Amino acid sequence: MGVAELFLIGVGLSMDAFAVSVCKGLTMPKTRWKQAAVTALFFGGFQALMPLAGWALGKQFEQYIVSVDHWIAFLLLGWIGGKMIWDALHGGEDACKAGFDLKELFVLAVATSIDALAVGVTFAFLQVSILPAAALIGCTTFMISLVGVWTGRRFGGKLKDKAALAGGVILCLIGLKILLEHLGML
Repeated sequence: MGVAELFLIGVGLSMDAFAVSVCKGLTMPKTRWKQAAVTALFFGGFQALMPLAGWALGKQFEQYIVSVDHWIAFLLLGWIGGKMIWDALHGGEDACKAGFDLKELFVLAVATSIDALAVGVTFAFLQVSILPAAALIGCTTFMISLVGVWTGRRFGGKLKDKAALAGGVILCLIGLKILLEHLGML
């Protein structure tokens, strides 16, 4: 898996964090860069840690699953992307609560990075170099979350559902690409 694909996975995974960051920006009377940076650090940090945890879990079962790894990648990425699309189209959970609470931010960071855990499991089967991949995903999410806080403060909540929809489509397409490559159709 190349850097471009990893970057797109990072973008796709970060769309939940972007949507929540937009909400956080909405609740700020004015943009406080320290709070925006802490928000981005939470989201980026967990988006980097979860693939590592998923990869470690996946490596334990690799020998049993290697013959169907492409199907697992396709199903996991399709499920994650499909859920993001569903939530975007049917009004998923709203994380736009006023205030800045580190405990709440921790819970939101974990919640928005669960999908990265599943992607980490997929990485174990695809022989992805996990440290650079996790770092790229974390950095991408950090930057996108930082932009999300600013965007929420500046433009309001109009973009959050579109971001989740775009992220879901990206993940579904990458899952399909992995399957088609393995089946020799690409």
